[in-house]
Amino acid sequence: MEATQVDGDPRTPRPARVEVTTDYAAALLGLDRTKISNMESGVRAIGPDRVRTLTSNYECAEAAYVDALVAMAGSQERGWWEEYRGALPPGLLDIAELEWHAARLHTAQTVHLPGLLHTDEYARAVFGAVLPPVSRLEIELRVNHRMARQRFLEGTTLRPYVGYIHEAPLRMEFGGRTVTRIQLEHLCAASEREHITLRVIPVGCGAFPGAGHALLCAEGVVPRLDTVQLDSAHGPDFTHADAQLAKYRAHPDWMAQAC
Repeated sequence: MEATQVDGDPRTPRPARVEVTTDYAAALLGLDRTKISNMESGVRAIGPDRVRTLTSNYECAEAAYVDALVAMAGSQERGWWEEYRGALPPGLLDIAELEWHAARLHTAQTVHLPGLLHTDEYARAVFGAVLPPVSRLEIELRVNHRMARQRFLEGTTLRPYVGYIHEAPLRMEFGGRTVTRIQLEHLCAASEREHITLRVIPVGCGAFPGAGHALLCAEGVVPRLDTVQLDSAHGPDFTHADAQLAKYRAHPDWMAQAC
């Protein structure tokens, strides 16, 4: 484990880290060292008091970051995505949880339209075009899960959503002309909502950063909780490393100027 002294803007490179052993962390909490590894991997929960104990001994000076971690540790609410545990790949549930806890979302799509704005028929066509093929039951589970993810866009506190869509997926007929037309009408209606911004990357724009993959930037309540998710053939990849975050944060900034 590593302790980090943080001062100033958390988006800037972090200072040198001080190594803290697992045995030391275990002693601080009065636990067996194996339980520390389980906490780090997310297998075992950690309470608010223990979060404060660790952060105070790790010289974490960013109060807002510590408070955010404590709030996360103190939440006992079971996420809606847990009802799909064991029925769908864990990566899909991780995406739903990431979105649910985000303060703001940026996405960039080059083949499919944004998942949070799918109609059920469009989503069904997307999930039906995968290899190896999945069963009809799993397709329906994935469609239901995708529709449930749209709860991020609802509620009393509306969180900002910014989606960049390449012109190509607007022209691709997933599910046929009728399904595509209804999907595009749904996108147009969503774009009228105050907290949703959709922008198109035109074909004439030419090359642009991130052209080879779909991108989800989930901003936390503090920048150090930001996470980026990328689609891949084997499932979603997640990153929160400083260098990677800096690179992917620059993508929507570039698109905002170019689109």
